[in-house]
Amino acid sequence: MTQATSTRYDPATYEPLTFHDAARRFRTGDDTPRDYLERCLATIDEREPVVQAFAHLNREPARAAADASTARWAAGEPRSPIDGMPVGIKDLLETKDMPTEYGCEAFRGNFPRRDNAAVWALRQAGAVILGKTITAELGGAHPGPTTNPFDPRRSPGGSSSGSAAGVAAHMFPAALGTQVGGSIIRPAGYCGNVALKPTQGGINRGERQVTSMSTHGVHAGCIEDMWQVAIEIARRAGGDRGARGLEGPSTTPEPVRPERLIVLETQGWAELHDASKGGFAAVLDQLRGLGVELLNRRHDPFVESLEGAIGNAREVCNAITGWENRWATRNLVDQQPDGVSERAKEVLDAAEAMTVDDYRALLFARDVAQEAHAALAGSADAVITLSCPGPAHVWLGDEPGVPLAPRPTGDPVFNFPSSMLFAPAVSMPLMSVGGMPVGVQIFGQQHDDAAMTSIARWLLGAVTPVVVD
Repeated sequence: MTQATSTRYDPATYEPLTFHDAARRFRTGDDTPRDYLERCLATIDEREPVVQAFAHLNREPARAAADASTARWAAGEPRSPIDGMPVGIKDLLETKDMPTEYGCEAFRGNFPRRDNAAVWALRQAGAVILGKTITAELGGAHPGPTTNPFDPRRSPGGSSSGSAAGVAAHMFPAALGTQVGGSIIRPAGYCGNVALKPTQGGINRGERQVTSMSTHGVHAGCIEDMWQVAIEIARRAGGDRGARGLEGPSTTPEPVRPERLIVLETQGWAELHDASKGGFAAVLDQLRGLGVELLNRRHDPFVESLEGAIGNAREVCNAITGWENRWATRNLVDQQPDGVSERAKEVLDAAEAMTVDDYRALLFARDVAQEAHAALAGSADAVITLSCPGPAHVWLGDEPGVPLAPRPTGDPVFNFPSSMLFAPAVSMPLMSVGGMPVGVQIFGQQHDDAAMTSIARWLLGAVTPVVVD
């Protein structure tokens, strides 16, 4: 693939960059963390001019960390299975050796010189912190420069844009992202990655405790690397304050075939185009052929109740998050009005038009949705739906004189449900539509992260990826 052209994505033939299999060769000396890193850096040199995944690249400190990891593996004393893994860090998370600028001009040059809890845990596990990946401004909807690795005209999704695109472009095998509405699962779906959005509070957010639906999660090329990164962080830093944190085995859970899945349409179904609907139907047909029972709103009144409870998830989640961010954004706009995008200011205006009673009503709606989801706990093993509303859209930037597009990084409509339900979700690259990735996700009851990983691992092995031209 040349730097400025697109390539058709076929999930059956695309080979992701992985780490767990390379790490097996570190013990024998057939490969080393330093050599692995150099291959990543070579790919970055080739692809970064177009993909633009990085806000900051930590090249020489990463080499020093890889050399230290190489010595540990040679001595038979790695700190963890991810010792030596190059990892990208979304530029919303603080790092002691790189600036943290939040994709926002108002924070240009911001350098707190401290590590987020998850970054600290990765260093303790021996991971190589390769760089800071591009985020949409303040983790919101205003995009950065990152492009989709399979078509530079298209969005990579957001707000974890650089994390998703960098994994898909083979720049690093795993990266940290964050999600409030759909910022982990949707870009994973657009870029053909696997990704875990844990149970709310599953991975310690450190300094990022402002909004009630924000979670840290992992993008990766394979499910083994996804789980290993997540569990190594959780074993060291735990979850958010007052939360149990991510629970599960120290290695990737074994694949488990689900007996029954709930097919959730969500608010996005009416807006989904026919090609993506057809591809998803083909995935479901395979599951039926594999003996998996599928329930939907027409089969079960409890599923219909859940569909109704999440029927306005987009509006509920956006308003909750806008209200919770309003004070920080207002202070920022007052201090540096030219350092914040007009798109972020529009979100602030909407939040400042809300009242306390409006916010309380939104929390009540979220509680009702969570109760409807909990009522289905014994009915099925998981929910299955799309990760994104079809393939990534063409995005060439805002046009002068034209009203701002509300969702230039893509619509999180298929992601809001798991976010408002505080549910663990896993995205899987099971579809290609028009030559672009379209992800399928499963999500489960709170704290079922390991079970969702087991089901996802089975799905990735049992389902033949669907290609729709």
